[in-house]
Amino acid sequence: MTGAGSVVQVSVYPVKSLGGRTVREAEVGPAGLVGDRAWTVVDATTGERVTVKSTPEMAGVVATGDDEADTVTLTGVLGRPVRLQRSGQPQVDAAAVHLVSRGAIARADAGDVPEGCSADDPRANLLVDLPEGEDERSWVGRTVRIGEVEVAVTRTPKHCLGVYAEVRRPGTVHVGDRVEVLPG
Repeated sequence: MTGAGSVVQVSVYPVKSLGGRTVREAEVGPAGLVGDRAWTVVDATTGERVTVKSTPEMAGVVATGDDEADTVTLTGVLGRPVRLQRSGQPQVDAAAVHLVSRGAIARADAGDVPEGCSADDPRANLLVDLPEGEDERSWVGRTVRIGEVEVAVTRTPKHCLGVYAEVRRPGTVHVGDRVEVLPG
């Protein structure tokens, strides 16, 4: 086992395309962090999904977890009636868990950032602190233990920082949990 750092922030994004909430711990199931991207925004008139790609002003709204309050806020910000719709599965674009290191954010601040990605808000579930010179991109194809949770790192995102991972062993992840790359 290789010691690779610790969890410094856990974030859950209850509504897809909105800002997330930082929490001290989160339950991680087979589909990712429980409650993560569990709701989507839809136009109340047409029923079509509304996303940050087509409606950038959504990025400034942080979901509270109260669907009624979030609906009222979004309707006011967007200037049109919308509603939240519960999703059967988390609405993730590529993988169950998104991990980003402080090093990746520092590289992005220095100009090494993929086009279309925000170094200010990489929208990661887990922010990790790694030893000097350690890079989470080297974890692709490896299994990583985060406290009691194990994830298989599948790839680097096309338009974002960090790595994507699928859950191999569910559990609870906490701020301060040790992050270890397993042998193999």
